[in-house]
Amino acid sequence: MGNWAIFRRCYRLLLVALFCLLLAPSPALAGINDDGFDGNIYALYAGNGALVPPRVTLKDSFNRKKPAILVFFVDDSSDCKQFATVVSGVQAFYGRAADIMPINVDTIPVKSSYEPTEPGYYYGGVVPESVIIDGSGNVVLDAKGQVPFERIDDAFRKVFDLVPRTESKELKRRSFNEFNSELSQ
Repeated sequence: MGNWAIFRRCYRLLLVALFCLLLAPSPALAGINDDGFDGNIYALYAGNGALVPPRVTLKDSFNRKKPAILVFFVDDSSDCKQFATVVSGVQAFYGRAADIMPINVDTIPVKSSYEPTEPGYYYGGVVPESVIIDGSGNVVLDAKGQVPFERIDDAFRKVFDLVPRTESKELKRRSFNEFNSELSQ
């Protein structure tokens, strides 16, 4: 092999190494207490990426006469990031009986008016916002900000005609990931 071939080979290796260094992933800068965009907050902070996008539409939920909770959020809000664990907890207890629908407000089309079957109809301009709708289409809870699980639980207990929390055994679910268990305590 001649000097020129060795030089070209070294030059190619140097270019590949430089290219790899430039594309190397940087350390994660995700933070639950900041308003930076980190990706799917339900997968990252609640350990439950299956919530987004919702599996059904609000119209489908109405057609099945199934209660629903709309949780309006944005991915770059510390309040929404922190509230994601509560929403995941709601799904753990009510996910089979009610439709849990986190709605990214950036995906709501801008219109002058909305139909009751559209999430925009219920959005109050604040994130996070939780709206529980019973099987008949009546709003049972419209709460802005980070709502404690107990407040959502109380509303669902009314919807499903369950005994009040004070009269029932406390339900606890084991956490399946370390980060989620730290946030829910």
